[in-house]
Amino acid sequence: MTKRIAVLLGGLSPERDVSLVSGAACAKGLREKGYDVVEIDAGRDLYRQLEEAAPDIVFNALHGEWGEDGLVQGVLEHFGKPYTHSGVLASALAMDKQKAKDVLRAAGIPCPEGFIANRFEAAKAHVMKPPYVAKPNAQGSSVGVHIVLEGANRPPAELGSTAWALGEEVLIERYIPGRELTVAVMEDRALCVTEIVPKTTFYDYDAKYAAGGSDHILPAPVPEEIAERACELALKAHAALGCRGLTRSDFRYDSTSEEPLWLLEINTQPGMTPTSLAPEQAQYCGIAFSDLVQWMAENASCRR
Repeated sequence: MTKRIAVLLGGLSPERDVSLVSGAACAKGLREKGYDVVEIDAGRDLYRQLEEAAPDIVFNALHGEWGEDGLVQGVLEHFGKPYTHSGVLASALAMDKQKAKDVLRAAGIPCPEGFIANRFEAAKAHVMKPPYVAKPNAQGSSVGVHIVLEGANRPPAELGSTAWALGEEVLIERYIPGRELTVAVMEDRALCVTEIVPKTTFYDYDAKYAAGGSDHILPAPVPEEIAERACELALKAHAALGCRGLTRSDFRYDSTSEEPLWLLEINTQPGMTPTSLAPEQAQYCGIAFSDLVQWMAENASCRR
């Protein structure tokens, strides 16, 4: 009997557009594998949408707030069918960058030091000596990230803008210079290391999702011991937060520092767009996109 899979996409977060692309790609890959696929643009009536679709498995291709912060995962637990990616606790922890780093540091994983500040205070005056990074504490895709470089006279005024809709709390953390590395993890397997060379100031939203916004060097041209260490830390982070399925850990590599690798964040629902890093690493390891999404679907689970 053919399994019916509901692919959740779109949703309510600022990352809706990315999710629509991710979800469409995943739905296409699942159809290629012979599944009966229904695409659901997840709304506030998601439970009703799921009841009408009556899937055997839920493929969660949502990104950002509500989609990967534990809230939708709670709805899916109540629905009682297997769903992809991490569960409620791991999703909520990973989305709260500061709390995630508290857990990761306790597990012995180096993360930049930082603290939570009110956005208005952070917009008035420097709350940390530059260079530092100011970003929403619970958003993904580098939405709302500001790098304050050494010598900057003022903090980012955007943090105090009436147009700001990314939460009242911002994470202020030490800026780590160096190169961008990332490692995708499939459950208990670290795939490989990619170096990301953005064509913008840093690996921001446009660099991530615009065609040609960044160059991905695969495998990363780093010493073997650095590549091994990055894979080891990505696996350790995946386990420390209690993640499952596919994750991706992002690092800064500073070869001049006594501690060369710093984990910036772990993504419990990595992008699945044509320019996304995790599918690219899987492809490099011989795992076609359709095989990757099939693995994700067949490894879906639910506490109920």
